[in-house]
Amino acid sequence: MGRDAECRQVEQLLGEAKAGHSGSLVVRGEAGIGKTALLEHVRTSAEALGFRIETSTGIEAETQFAYAGLHQVCAPLLDRMSALPQPQQQALGVALGRETGPAPDKFIVGLAALGLVSDAAEQSGLLCLVDDAQWLDQASAEVLTFVARRVDAERVAMVFGVRDTGDGHTVFAGLPELRLSGLCEADARALLDSAVAAPLDGEVRDRIIAEARGNPLALLELPLYSQPAQLAGGFQLPDISDIPGRVETEFQNRAGGLPAETRMLLLIAAADPTGDPSLLGRAAARAGVTLESAAPAEAAGLIEIGTRVRFRHPLVRSAVYRTAGHADRHRAHAALAAATEPTLDPDRRAWHAAQATSGLDEQIAAELERSAARARARGGYAAAGAFLQRSTELTPDPAERARRALEAAHALREAGAPEQALDLLATAETGSLDAPQRARVALLRAQIVYHLTRHRGAPAMLAEAAVLVARNDPELAREIRLDALDLAMIYGDPVGQTVARAALDDPAIERAARPVDTLLAGLATTMVRDFPEGVPALRDALESLRDATRDDGRQDDRPRSGLGFTGKSTVGIVHDLAGRIAVGILDDELAHDLTEAYVRSARAAGALAALPAALSLHANVLIISGELARARELVAQSIAISEATGAVRSRHSETILAAWSGDRTTSIRLHDITLEDPSHPAKGAEVCLAKYAMAVLYNALGEYQKAQRAAETTCACLDPSLSTVGLAELIEASVRAGDPDYAASVLERLTARAAASGTSWARGLEARSRALTIADSSAEAHYREAIAELHASRIAGEAARAHLVYGEWLRREGRRQDARDELRTAHDLLSGMGAKAFAARAASELRATGERPRKRTTQPTDALTAQELQVARHVTTGATSREVGAQLFLSPRTIESHLRSIYRKLGITSRRELRQVPLP
Repeated sequence: MGRDAECRQVEQLLGEAKAGHSGSLVVRGEAGIGKTALLEHVRTSAEALGFRIETSTGIEAETQFAYAGLHQVCAPLLDRMSALPQPQQQALGVALGRETGPAPDKFIVGLAALGLVSDAAEQSGLLCLVDDAQWLDQASAEVLTFVARRVDAERVAMVFGVRDTGDGHTVFAGLPELRLSGLCEADARALLDSAVAAPLDGEVRDRIIAEARGNPLALLELPLYSQPAQLAGGFQLPDISDIPGRVETEFQNRAGGLPAETRMLLLIAAADPTGDPSLLGRAAARAGVTLESAAPAEAAGLIEIGTRVRFRHPLVRSAVYRTAGHADRHRAHAALAAATEPTLDPDRRAWHAAQATSGLDEQIAAELERSAARARARGGYAAAGAFLQRSTELTPDPAERARRALEAAHALREAGAPEQALDLLATAETGSLDAPQRARVALLRAQIVYHLTRHRGAPAMLAEAAVLVARNDPELAREIRLDALDLAMIYGDPVGQTVARAALDDPAIERAARPVDTLLAGLATTMVRDFPEGVPALRDALESLRDATRDDGRQDDRPRSGLGFTGKSTVGIVHDLAGRIAVGILDDELAHDLTEAYVRSARAAGALAALPAALSLHANVLIISGELARARELVAQSIAISEATGAVRSRHSETILAAWSGDRTTSIRLHDITLEDPSHPAKGAEVCLAKYAMAVLYNALGEYQKAQRAAETTCACLDPSLSTVGLAELIEASVRAGDPDYAASVLERLTARAAASGTSWARGLEARSRALTIADSSAEAHYREAIAELHASRIAGEAARAHLVYGEWLRREGRRQDARDELRTAHDLLSGMGAKAFAARAASELRATGERPRKRTTQPTDALTAQELQVARHVTTGATSREVGAQLFLSPRTIESHLRSIYRKLGITSRRELRQVPLP
């Protein structure tokens, strides 16, 4: 009643899904507002359209069981598992408890669920209906929302009913939303009249309608058990604004008037989230009641016992449970524990036994710890944390209690519950911890504080943790120090100098053979002593990392601290820091190899948490290499995955791409967003990269004073790997801004770093920069050297710019014909790359020589989107749609949809023809 517009919206969602345009919708509102009724309308409409329908219902008591909600959706689809890639089959099997194995990456589980849903929708369409989604376990909520964000060209509709509870339910953020408000007064009056048989006094009716505020359940339930005399006149309602709470009170009152045996049966049903009537019968017998005791509750419309146990409304379940006394709750949970088969469901048995216990009990605490281990093996860190937290409360021995509290804190931190984790760390510290445990407490606290507040003190806290760890585990201490250095560089925190000195004071660091240790030694040396002095160790570490990926693609000495403390979790052997350092030492081969391997291993592992950072880093390398089209594909995919997974979106690769592309408006907008973000400190990495982008943009546009100011910020960055990339920009800007002396002083820094690097990229940049600082004819030899060296490298963007500045110099020298040749080459190269502002600068110079620049010929591939280009590249390797989908985290049907669009735009009809098309 009164939901015509909302019904039309959900019917449109179903219609579009039936036509092959998948969609999702989050139906939000307070308790009793009509979400379930609207979802029932969705179900009925979908049945009429022939949809297959799979459902899941979140249950408050089930939130600690990992993937319980996903199991409800996927269990009927598991006959399709054989069509999934083996890694996805394995991950989903482990997550759903069907097989054993290492804890699965939740995003591989998400890809598996996406595959099942896509296949199930193939014939008649699929509706996934999730009610009370606010009570889904965290793992299920993340996987199902991931699927909702990735469905596209399938025939899938996903609808979530979410109760507003004040915590925001951020996992659903970004999905299309339909918020239900109260009924209008006319509809509220009609609904109230339909629910009340006795005549209503007009004043009473007005008061009920006013206080119910259009909440349908309040309108239906509040008057239901009122005396006719009260309704006819003098009926008074308390002035309470919390309608859901008041409705729950009504349910409590109705349940409270039932016989004692009926109330106990209701309580057992409320405490059991499975809805299994046979389990309810066994538990009831244990509690000394029978299923026949349910009759009064069924007559009152509170519960229905059939093939499943269903309450009239989720508020009934919570009302029954909350109104019960502690003794009755213990009795209900004890009955459920006794009735639960320990071999079939040991975790729920342990959980019920724990809820039935009021004192300390080591036996139950130990069983909960075993349940936590099983949950963790399935990737259920939230479940593991819940089990361990309760285990801690039941543990009598102080040392064991402290140990379990520390384990619980670790699990809850992994599960994204940092506040609870901090509370458990405080509990752990009340016990007698040994030195390694105290170090772990310090490390966890630093990680949690960073996660909660991005606190600038996190690098210092990590440094302190490293000191504690070093006494017992020097290898782990070095890993923590590398984490601390990485974070200090990202923040621009001078504590990095202290951490670097402490690393170099470690007498064993020079003998340590792991790439992680060599990387730490080299990075610390560049920060404390001199950049060139640290380069040999850095190169050794990076070459070892690259060689390991070539050997087997795995990391044999995976750091135990995570080496990804800041959120860029390590995948395989290649990680963010190694790729950045390769750029910093101007080694183009290492930069390409390491960043390509980073993306490759992130894809292979299905690690969507790491993939956006990997794609962004590789995109940055491709940009300076002149491969702007490919970089644009990776940037687009990084953004899409970040949005799909709810990750924080990093903008540096977007900004750098826009700058090299000559897109002034976009570059400045993204730069300003970065600088306005309080989480990005002035000397931090994000700001330095944004300023590098501005230096490139303004050099391209010929606004050299602006370029000089931007490049100065980049070159002052505390991260030595970032400060290097700005040196050449600063020299060009300073020379053109009329500050040759300053340019010459900066050239000394670049010369030292180029000599230490010894690569063609480094020598080419140094030669080009030196040529710019020379006023006489001796500059020509350096220009020619720069062009030769940069063409010998993979950094084609800088090579094209070398032609540009050489051509500009030749024109100023009056050598018009020679200038035309260089400027023509520069214009052609820069236009082909898509570096429009640099190309326009070359065109302007070329016109000044008397030659009109040639316009770039439009190519058919120009019409393809970034994602279509990405699909086309994968398809031309011979990969199937399922294989491409696994690589790009899309369903096979979506890949086929992209292919149809590609064929149409290119005027072709097959994969064979596509392989003949030259892609940019």
